[in-house]
Amino acid sequence: MSAWAWAALVLFTGYAATAFGVRAVIQARRTGDAGFRGISGRPGTAPWWAGILFVIALLGGAAAPVAALAGVPALPWAGAAPLRWLGLATAVAGVVATLVAQSAMGTSWRVGVDSAERTDLVTSGLFARVRNPVFTAMTVTAAGLALMVPNAVAVLALVGLVAAVQLQVRIVEEPYLAAVHGAAYVDYTARAGRFLPGLGRRTA
Repeated sequence: MSAWAWAALVLFTGYAATAFGVRAVIQARRTGDAGFRGISGRPGTAPWWAGILFVIALLGGAAAPVAALAGVPALPWAGAAPLRWLGLATAVAGVVATLVAQSAMGTSWRVGVDSAERTDLVTSGLFARVRNPVFTAMTVTAAGLALMVPNAVAVLALVGLVAAVQLQVRIVEEPYLAAVHGAAYVDYTARAGRFLPGLGRRTA
């Protein structure tokens, strides 16, 4: 199924180039800053692991179709054509949602967190219902790619991304936003779900 591997590789390459490269160029033109903040925390801490797992997940997104082209077989339960087509549709939807959510962030878009920095709290667009739509969309994209080339590398990349997102949001970003925005962020968490509408809202 080399055609599926090539399709996944091309889709991932375009996704990564657009979501990170093009987005960074847009950010730099608007603000003079590309928006990359790097990996947070000391080596071995939860914030550090979040950053490391993000890097591993992104590398895995490219490695999975390369592994498929090199002959690594699909998992026995996941190689059917309908699942691969579902994966393609899911991945494309995830890419589009990622770009829409990033656009909604405007000049507040960042990769990583600088604890000394203050950005506007974005609560409009997709953010009106979900506090982390970029991460949700990235996970959807990774799940779709894993269905397109359902080998062990793709599954590990997806698992790594989910772990990275959970650590980044819960350990790094939520405490940062609560410290920077105070009551406004607390009120926001009561209205919008963490990753999906209605789920993970703060209750009194």
